[in-house]
Amino acid sequence: MNEAQTEITIPHLFRCPISLDLFEDPVTLSTGQTYDRSSIEKWFSAGNLTCPVTMQKLRDPSIVPNYTLRHLIDQWLQLGPQFDNSATIDYLAALKHTLESPQLENKLQALEKITVLSDEYCSFRKSCFHQLSFLPLLLELVFGIEFTNCHMKFTELALSCIIKLLPLVSMEPLNMIKDESKLTTFLLLFEKGTSSVKTSLCHLIDSTASPQTEEVCHMLGHSQKLVREIVVLVRQGCEVSKVAIKAMLALCSLQSNRDNLVRAGAIDGVIIYISGCETRQKNLAPFAMAIIKNLLVLESAKEALVNHPYGVATLVKMVFRVCNQECSESAVGILAIVCRDFGRARDEAIGAGVLTQLLFLLQSQCGPKTKTKARMLLKLLRSKWIEEPKQL
Repeated sequence: MNEAQTEITIPHLFRCPISLDLFEDPVTLSTGQTYDRSSIEKWFSAGNLTCPVTMQKLRDPSIVPNYTLRHLIDQWLQLGPQFDNSATIDYLAALKHTLESPQLENKLQALEKITVLSDEYCSFRKSCFHQLSFLPLLLELVFGIEFTNCHMKFTELALSCIIKLLPLVSMEPLNMIKDESKLTTFLLLFEKGTSSVKTSLCHLIDSTASPQTEEVCHMLGHSQKLVREIVVLVRQGCEVSKVAIKAMLALCSLQSNRDNLVRAGAIDGVIIYISGCETRQKNLAPFAMAIIKNLLVLESAKEALVNHPYGVATLVKMVFRVCNQECSESAVGILAIVCRDFGRARDEAIGAGVLTQLLFLLQSQCGPKTKTKARMLLKLLRSKWIEEPKQL
């Protein structure tokens, strides 16, 4: 390959805006523009205190190494500067440009193409999506404009793309939802959006359960209206319920959200979900059990569980799960907590057949930790059963 051919195949993203050559040491200014270190230092040494591309005056002339772009260039060089790789970068850059245009129809077509590309995992393409800042742009397009029903198709597609990109990029851009106007749009979409929109928003809530986005999770969990909407979805036992359960678990991962979840009826919703699960949905039962376990640090949650017409009985049915030891262990642990504190819970558990379930569990191939908990619950029930007749 001659020098002219090599120059043609260098993607636009990899060229320094000053030298127009391949980046050797990319650095980024406070304006967000990236330059080769040697080029921008020459620009500054000539007495210029502006960004060459935007011509903004630089109040902060510091430069930050762009390691993501450096890594992307290294990958490209290792793969060989072939046309296919260059075309991928330029094609994605063109799609991003289309998304920034005002024409809705063109945006829809671009989103459909991005959906296809994000379905096919490729570490090189992953780096491209990250470097081109697709996630922040899509989040801005969904939550940064006033919600209208006529844009629902675009919102559905954009949210679908966001969910596909989440595993490929950093969660940090989700913090833009902390902005009051964007949070308002999020809540409005959850209230008035289609089933597809609500499913995607539940996925987004699930993604906020990380240190990077803890404040977003806190803000969403303190919206009584949103939490009630999620509880309603969980109770319905439909396809959206599966992601709603995960969203609820993400919210209750923060202790500050738990009281709001209990007041919104989370215990009731989860019990209904567990009792109505079909066999094909049993794999989500551990998520539901984890929610109850997290909420039981609150007395109000214990009372809600014991006062539920079939709360204790539902948990008893989960004690001996041949195909799901995780559920068995959680059920035994939860029953131990409520049976220790509530005599009525002990009576209901025994009446629902917990003793038989525990004996079956102890004879099974369950793990030592589960067996230890089962023995402790049996001992608790036996001691309380002996004490109560004496008191009479």
